[in-house]
Amino acid sequence: MKSILITGGTGFFGRSFVRYILEKREFKRIVIFSRDEFKQFEMQNELKFNKNFNKLRFFVGDVRDLDRLKIASKNIDIIIHAAALKHVPTAEYNPFEFVKTNIIGSENVVKASLDNSVKKIISISTDKAVSPLNLYGATKLVADKIIISANQYASENKSIFSVVRYGNVINSRGSVIPFFKEFIKTNKFFPITNSEMTRFWISIEDCIKFVEDTLQIMIGGEIFIPKIPSMKITELAKAIDPKLPLKEIGIRPGEKIHETMISNDDARNTFETKDRYIIEPDFLNLTKKRSKIENRFKEKIKKVSKDFFYSSGTNTKWLSNKDIEKTLKKIYEKNSI
Repeated sequence: MKSILITGGTGFFGRSFVRYILEKREFKRIVIFSRDEFKQFEMQNELKFNKNFNKLRFFVGDVRDLDRLKIASKNIDIIIHAAALKHVPTAEYNPFEFVKTNIIGSENVVKASLDNSVKKIISISTDKAVSPLNLYGATKLVADKIIISANQYASENKSIFSVVRYGNVINSRGSVIPFFKEFIKTNKFFPITNSEMTRFWISIEDCIKFVEDTLQIMIGGEIFIPKIPSMKITELAKAIDPKLPLKEIGIRPGEKIHETMISNDDARNTFETKDRYIIEPDFLNLTKKRSKIENRFKEKIKKVSKDFFYSSGTNTKWLSNKDIEKTLKKIYEKNSI
């Protein structure tokens, strides 16, 4: 059985991942590492009646603090690095803080992992790290580079580092669905920044499954990207309330009309399976090791075309109106918002 540490463990992904592991998997212990003591208190109250609650450890700490991170990661087998500052407009006004958490914090995760010989480290990334237009995306791009490059320093203790990159998580904190629902309580229209805007969409359940699968197949140095659908923001608004008008208010600083998860420049190093893309790094020759991934997938990995790129605006998979309505119905039934 494994011991797992989750940085940003009280965030939307962290809480959901912990609940899943508590119910579905065997483990030795889970360390929830985050800087907000009140969120940890809430999480403890939420989970205190679970039969595996005594296997949880709550560490108050910040990924900016290397010494604290080293203590928390002792005797840990797996680190899921989900801690990050994420709000795009806030990043434009507070760049130093985003650099400290997203970049220096990721460097500290690498150092703590190497010092404690952690076996597997997965960093949670975002589509905004690809060809970044905003500071948040730029810091996540650097964080991805740090995590992937860590494999060059890990030969002695056999730690392996990989990245999981996906799009907007449906109904996550700060995402557009809860924002729209709150906004229309006091305003009789939907604020749309651009009528052509599209986004990649993934459920938290699919995020968790994708990360869990990646832990099984990762070799070290890859960026794993799920094949997920796109959705137009205008279609989402219409599904929430078809009677309210849409008002275009203009793009926010650092915002894109379409998001990209694989750029054309990455195509030469990108392979695909039935349900995901895998970007291999330039500096690591994984060709000889690729057969190990193929054996785990039980399917052949093939290279994408040289002119390939993966954008929410040109995606081949789209959520239909019925899909959106079904998703919203599930959210309402759970009383999530």
